[in-house]
Amino acid sequence: MSVDFWTYLIVGLSFSLYIGIAIWSRAGSTKEFYIAGGGVPSVANGMATAADWMSAASFISMAGLISFMGRDGAVYLMGWTGGYVLLAMMLAPYLRRFGKFTVPDFIGDRYYSKIARVVAVVCAIFISFTYVAGQMRGVGVVFSRFLGLEVELGVIVGMVIVFFYAVLGGMKGITYTQVAQYCVLIFAFMVPAIFISIMLTGNPIPQLGLGGEYVENGVKTGVSLLDKLDGLNQELGFKQYTSGQKSTIDVFFITLALMVGTAGLPHVIVRFYTVKRASAARSSALWALLFIAILYTTAPAVAVFARTNLLRTIPGTAYQASPEWFQNWEKAGLIAWVDKNKDGAIQYNGSGPAFHKVEGASNMTPQFFSEKKGESGERILKNAPTDSTNELYIDRDIMVLANPEIANLPNWVIGLIAAGGLAAALSTAAGLLLVISTSVAHDLVKKTFRPDISEKAELRTARLAAMGAVVIAGYFGINPPGFVAEVVAFAFGLAASTFFPAILLGIFSKRVNREGAVTGMIVGLLFTLGYIIYFKFISPDLNHAKNWFFGISPEGIGGIGMILNFIVTILVTAVTPRPPAEIAHLVDRVRLPRAAYGEENTAPIDH
Repeated sequence: MSVDFWTYLIVGLSFSLYIGIAIWSRAGSTKEFYIAGGGVPSVANGMATAADWMSAASFISMAGLISFMGRDGAVYLMGWTGGYVLLAMMLAPYLRRFGKFTVPDFIGDRYYSKIARVVAVVCAIFISFTYVAGQMRGVGVVFSRFLGLEVELGVIVGMVIVFFYAVLGGMKGITYTQVAQYCVLIFAFMVPAIFISIMLTGNPIPQLGLGGEYVENGVKTGVSLLDKLDGLNQELGFKQYTSGQKSTIDVFFITLALMVGTAGLPHVIVRFYTVKRASAARSSALWALLFIAILYTTAPAVAVFARTNLLRTIPGTAYQASPEWFQNWEKAGLIAWVDKNKDGAIQYNGSGPAFHKVEGASNMTPQFFSEKKGESGERILKNAPTDSTNELYIDRDIMVLANPEIANLPNWVIGLIAAGGLAAALSTAAGLLLVISTSVAHDLVKKTFRPDISEKAELRTARLAAMGAVVIAGYFGINPPGFVAEVVAFAFGLAASTFFPAILLGIFSKRVNREGAVTGMIVGLLFTLGYIIYFKFISPDLNHAKNWFFGISPEGIGGIGMILNFIVTILVTAVTPRPPAEIAHLVDRVRLPRAAYGEENTAPIDH
């Protein structure tokens, strides 16, 4: 049976499952809409957290980035994994004991200020929309290739699916849908990884295959897989795969921004409110870490497998004899070949950029192609660079999705990878849209402008906000500011520079006041956002290490924004009045054991 048959079958079945779960778990109250009623079992919450956490950036783009960047791509692994541990161990249990629905709710109450709450809402919306743009981009990439739809139409289909179960089911529907999505995405990621690991190394465990011996035509070669890949890279003029190109300071700050940004992501933090008590928050965090580790320890192996297969099959191949997968991805607008030397063969080397840039864009999309065909039948790329001999231009986001086709795996595996990519993107998109809707309905309307609003009206407002958020998210998915993982990195930078200092100091310091926290968040947001906008949109031609502040890229500038936030918060706090006595008491109740107050460690704090 064909790839199209398997893709439609598996994607159709998975979508039917998601919609069925949404109908079954329809939210009937604001508590169910915001935090799934607060009674989700730890294992289920851990699985849902993992699906919420492992977005399209993790599933689709991370291994692709590592595949092209080599060792430098490890910043995403280190930052995201370390950040989740930081969140789970240091922040989540305390936030759960505080017992509020959202991060702006915590900041508004902890800093006893409506202004602080509004600033936190603005930050949450900025972060969430930046993050969700990457997810919708991932949806469009999958649909454009596997279902034969244009990227724009694919994004719209994804919007409709997310709209249905996010708006109807709220957090309750999203939680149980994400349990199903985790099962789909992890199965889809691991099956081709295991197949290819056996093909390239004879080892069925991808993590071990990464360091194993390279096998060619079923015969061991006596050369390690990484050495083989280094050799292929060098033969084609690329740097060794295992060597790095980024500066140490940039690697450090990207990792830092990703790590502390993770600890400030509102859609992940809210997951710890969906369990009954703080102890359940800890156990669900550990379950989530286990579920996340399965994919994250496999991603480097997938990156190596994909690049090895690409380099040993494509360079030097005549275009007319190129494999079917190559032409399929070319039709999807995510691979391009420019016959610069007119020999009819595909030359891929390190003499020039490995992706195409047009009018400041950082990713290839179909509008970059001419309607005409070349002499060999290839799609002609507009404004193709002429200053290098490299002829192949590849969108990084396809490497995981194309991997089964490159390795010539069975058609059902190719259909499965499409369903997995969609599950990863949609699960995180739903969580982000819920953050936006609850920030608007609960923190702006209920807690700021209309405290007398009824529960029914608040629930209706949340659903309307989710509808608007879906539409805006779709726009950013059609017009993305970069690669999936790159866009998501910006969201982490914004979270690092705004929420992390406010949350950390709010939990562990009784002295920090509203003036310090609000000023710090505004400074962190404006600095980080301004830096990103300047280098990515206003002056993309200057987006180079020699022009960056201390050589720190826009992906890593959130680390500097965080430091500025801390400094400004502490300085302003030092010259302004201390918080009220009840705030100091609140901090003690959040941080110290309940036994110190003669309370049972079961219900969240209500104040």
